[in-house]
Amino acid sequence: MYSWLFLAVLPLPALSVLDKTHGVPPSLLTKYVPTNSASGTGQTWTCLDGSKQISWNAVNDDYCDCPDGTDEPGTSACPNGVFFCKNAGHIGSTIPSSRVNDGLCEPECCDGSDEAPGVCPDRCKALGEEYREKAEAERKLRKTGSKIRASYIAFAHKEKKRLEGTLVDLEQEIATREKEVERLADIAKRTESLSEKELERKKQSPLYQSLLTHHTALKSLQHEHKKHLEREKVLGEILDALRTGYNPNYQDMAVLEAVRGWETLAGLPHINNVRKGEDEDSAAAETPQSPQEDKKEDEEDGLWSAERTERELNKLLNVDHVTLLLEHEKVVGEPSSHSILVDVTAYLPESFIPPYLAFRENLLSWLELLGIKAGSSDSSSEANRARQALSDAEHSLKLTRDELQTAHEDLSDIFNPEGFGTEGEWKKLDGLCLEKDMGEYTYEVCLFDEARQKPNKGGSSFSLGKFTSWNKLAEPGTPEYYTRQRYTQGAKCWNGPQRSLELILTCGTENVLLTVSEPEKCEYQITGTTPALCLPVEEKRDEL
Repeated sequence: MYSWLFLAVLPLPALSVLDKTHGVPPSLLTKYVPTNSASGTGQTWTCLDGSKQISWNAVNDDYCDCPDGTDEPGTSACPNGVFFCKNAGHIGSTIPSSRVNDGLCEPECCDGSDEAPGVCPDRCKALGEEYREKAEAERKLRKTGSKIRASYIAFAHKEKKRLEGTLVDLEQEIATREKEVERLADIAKRTESLSEKELERKKQSPLYQSLLTHHTALKSLQHEHKKHLEREKVLGEILDALRTGYNPNYQDMAVLEAVRGWETLAGLPHINNVRKGEDEDSAAAETPQSPQEDKKEDEEDGLWSAERTERELNKLLNVDHVTLLLEHEKVVGEPSSHSILVDVTAYLPESFIPPYLAFRENLLSWLELLGIKAGSSDSSSEANRARQALSDAEHSLKLTRDELQTAHEDLSDIFNPEGFGTEGEWKKLDGLCLEKDMGEYTYEVCLFDEARQKPNKGGSSFSLGKFTSWNKLAEPGTPEYYTRQRYTQGAKCWNGPQRSLELILTCGTENVLLTVSEPEKCEYQITGTTPALCLPVEEKRDEL
């Protein structure tokens, strides 16, 4: 009884004497040690900034003595102090000293040490267990994902080795082809010199001049045709947007006529029938004659389809008119088959070709002089074949050089920090297409290529942009740099900007798209996961 009365009359600080290291982080514990004063009057302690020396008893006495506030790590006396919560069983944390003993249980201090004993419950054990379970699940996810990522890196190294071998082979092939071109060029030069005057005479024919005129006309028509196709594509996108977005309740007859006209031209069902849930095929069956039916009628009349026109027109424009002229001369002026002597050069060593050509010319001249062989266009036809052989060889050489350049570019991109990553972990995913069905639309992202928005109920798909860069706000080569991909310069929105997309990626065991949103008009954001972002797991574990 009397003992309780004695405690009741003690001052409050006597009941709440704090440990001198209360609120001190583990890294600073060694600095909170008193020293004996030189005068022997007691123990002292120096502020951590070295500005002042105070009595050891003044530490954590709820009065701020040090300018840097380090003498009150466990109270709220110093406004610039910092309090450390030990959070035994979980992870330690720090809060501003101003939030100590304010009557509120701070979420950062799950052990309740920021308030007087008994005020806040100790929740660290439960929170620690929950944290460890989540951390373990994430560790397993990263461990599995990192194994897949390692296979991506192994693929990159195999691809690097393959490309290096390809480069060696292509360089050897180019050297061989260059020699062949040089040889054929020499043959063509010698054979063409025999028929150059004759060829110039034949070029003055009306047939050849007409061919040149038709070539110019076809090239001009192709140029205009491409301009009309580009304009038709843009107009089609505008009308598709108008068709799906207009409100029939407004009774705007001009818009309605435009929509119905486009549906008739494009062979589409009326949008109102589609909105009512009718089957696309049955609705389309009621529409007038479609462009496909017009296409069949044109083919029945002997006209080319648009696809065939595009394909065959390029072939016509690439025809060598000199070769065509000589072939024509050969057909109309040489009824019999050519002599076997013409092709002998293909079987002779290179050093034997010049003397053979001289011998052959002399022989043919004697045969013509004696009347055994009539004069013909053998020299022209041989020049034609020599030119064609040279042209084919030069074309093959160009293709091989282009292939070599592409291989060099592919090789340089594999381990480029701004390309497929410093370890080449993204090379495996080059061109991989991922899809996410969102009901009305399916969104497709082909990595490092193009993103598209495809309607699920018919209609044209829209480009959301092509790959342009990684995360520009991060340093190339850092993990954060590869968490975002930008796709820009997509199809233009109706009365809006060009469509664009940002792909946000995190570590996962699968390459998959998760969510699709449109934060701003025509600016899309898609989230997804990929093993390429799962860095190797460090086996070191925190002791809680």
